[in-house]
Amino acid sequence: MEKITEKLLLEKGSPKSNKLEQIKTLNLSGLGLKTQDLPVRLLSRLRSLERWDLSGNSLQALPKSLELPALCYLDLSDNQMEDVTTLEPLSGLQELKMEDNLYITVSDNYKLMVLLPKLRIYNGKDVSTSANHLRFVYSENLRTRIIAVWEKSFSLPDPVTAEKLSALEKSFVSTARQQVKYGPSSVSDFTKWRVEVLAKEYLRSLTEPKEEPECKRSTDTKESSRVLTPTKRKQNTSVDTDRSLTPRKKLRSDLPASPAAVSPCKSGLSRKLQALTQAPAVRVSPRKASQPPVTPTAEAPRRGPRARQAKDDDDDGAQTKPNRAEPRRDADWLSSIKSCSRTPPVRLKPLHVLQCHSKQDSSEDFSTQLWACAFQPLPDSTGSGGGSRLVATCGGDSLCVIDCETGLVMKKYKVPGEEFFSLSWSTVLMSRGGGASAQHCSVLAAGGKRGLVKLIHPRNNVAYGEFRASRKALSVLRFNHHQGNFLFTGSYDNKIVLWDIGGVDSQYNYKVVQLLVLDISTTPLHICLPPTSPSSHLLTACEDGLLCYDTRLGGSNNTTKRTKEMEITFPIYKKEDKDHDYHTIDGLSFLTDDIVASKNYMHCSIYLWSWSGTKAQRPGKKDRTVCAVVLAELQWANTEIPYLALNTCPGQAYVVCGDDKGRLWTYNISKLQKNSLQTGKPILPTEMLEWPTPVRKDRGQVEGPSINSVAMDPELHFLVALSDKNMVIVWKREESA
Repeated sequence: MEKITEKLLLEKGSPKSNKLEQIKTLNLSGLGLKTQDLPVRLLSRLRSLERWDLSGNSLQALPKSLELPALCYLDLSDNQMEDVTTLEPLSGLQELKMEDNLYITVSDNYKLMVLLPKLRIYNGKDVSTSANHLRFVYSENLRTRIIAVWEKSFSLPDPVTAEKLSALEKSFVSTARQQVKYGPSSVSDFTKWRVEVLAKEYLRSLTEPKEEPECKRSTDTKESSRVLTPTKRKQNTSVDTDRSLTPRKKLRSDLPASPAAVSPCKSGLSRKLQALTQAPAVRVSPRKASQPPVTPTAEAPRRGPRARQAKDDDDDGAQTKPNRAEPRRDADWLSSIKSCSRTPPVRLKPLHVLQCHSKQDSSEDFSTQLWACAFQPLPDSTGSGGGSRLVATCGGDSLCVIDCETGLVMKKYKVPGEEFFSLSWSTVLMSRGGGASAQHCSVLAAGGKRGLVKLIHPRNNVAYGEFRASRKALSVLRFNHHQGNFLFTGSYDNKIVLWDIGGVDSQYNYKVVQLLVLDISTTPLHICLPPTSPSSHLLTACEDGLLCYDTRLGGSNNTTKRTKEMEITFPIYKKEDKDHDYHTIDGLSFLTDDIVASKNYMHCSIYLWSWSGTKAQRPGKKDRTVCAVVLAELQWANTEIPYLALNTCPGQAYVVCGDDKGRLWTYNISKLQKNSLQTGKPILPTEMLEWPTPVRKDRGQVEGPSINSVAMDPELHFLVALSDKNMVIVWKREESA
């Protein structure tokens, strides 16, 4: 047996370095090591270690105090492991091998799945679905039985002393282990161990101070017949309020026959594009008028008090919600803005206009609305790598993956009868079998009118599965990039559901489990997860405002159906009247870990506000509201067209939002200074990117359409905008000379 020294670790590690802190892969297999041979102080210096091979040794346990924060792969096969609880400090492990350990039982396997919250691949197999069942569903059933034991036979001592609590804990845990029966007898050892852990947690929750419990009052007291879809209309044109709308889509008055020029699928944009035939005058509608709606429709209400009166009635005649608006604070702004990258403004030029979502691939189609786009992340060990030049777009019955540099449509998926409204990228693990370690792969989820989520592996050109997320249409999808197999879906039944889609194996077998349901007052339009706490909080923008939810699984908040934790209000709400309703939040995105950008389409401004400052406030007991700590306002378009979504590029400190004339309003936040706030006026955009006005031969220029969605890669090499006239516009960054 060779003694573990710094020299040995440097020899066995890679990349080659003279510092342990830079080692990412370490092979200590076949050295005959025992537990006492692992020097904790020396090994703890491996702060960047991601992969560790300890196979073929004589280890019975790992040192309990060993912490390796970056470790995501560990091979302990062919050892003599007995105490698996010593692996608990390695909380970042995603893949673990424990084969050929004689004393490891099924109960030990289950313990590992609970102790290691990110474990996905175990002995070469994807166990994420089984692991989440044990962590949440199985544990919740045990917790319910444990509470019943407490309520039947135990109570807190009076007075509470450390000695009495110690005796109470011993008695309560012993009784719970004896009386709680659940699950198969073959894993009774695991069940008793889990009961002991949960019983101690429950007793601790009764004796430690906790915050006021969340108000359980239902928020679903608004008029059931109310439809909150704002109407899309031209200025100075009355709106036909008797038209039937499909979910989330907006009504537009008859448009004049506008000449249009776009290149089908791949031709580059220039001031004169290739000739296309004249497009007939069209009404931009989410479906042909002759088609029956697939999902329930309803009449769009006239603008005015709408259901605000119903809300007032529910509050026993109370006035409009108190907003407790706080003034802008220069200290808050300056502190937050320091977190933005100090990057100079970029110059963008139009590169391509693509018409790749056409019905029957017709170049005459200028009615298909495009709704969502996102750049593919480059997968790494954390599932949150940088960006590529591939962007996914959806609209109509198709989903496209486009190479922004060449303008080529690399992949295209059509689903007859579907209308895609949203998509989201993520990285999951693909187990390959045969002892090979799992690999990260990028997957794409998309959904829309039919309420089904399509799961796609674009690299292999495989649409490998689908599942029903709702009986109504899906409005938004969002993956948790810190746990890539967790997918949130928002739908027109006023719910957001958290799903565990697991990983896949080489045969594309997968399993989906529902973990959590959030009740929303109206249809969710956007979902945002705070970058620093994506597994504990969720923000959703909807037509009733901006709501915040606690999404932590397990622990003290163990309910699988939840209502809002708080509602975030804005100063503009004070200016509401019968003609102006500012509650519809149709744009939402994090610019930094703390700064959030959001907008209401009738406000003509984009708010920048502090998430940490807002969350730190105590919600009102009656309506659970807090006022956003506003840092700045950005001037935006004067329009009554809803659902023109903004987006952010944190790496370059940019906010971008399109308008109803084909323009892109861009803001370089790192250039804003303290004196920008002292005027009290909204801050002007850094640059306005005008509609590139492509031309059809003998037909004139294409009028600027509404820009429904925008996306940027992390380095802002490319910006992609989607229009409501079946055009994908790609802008490219010009490199400075």
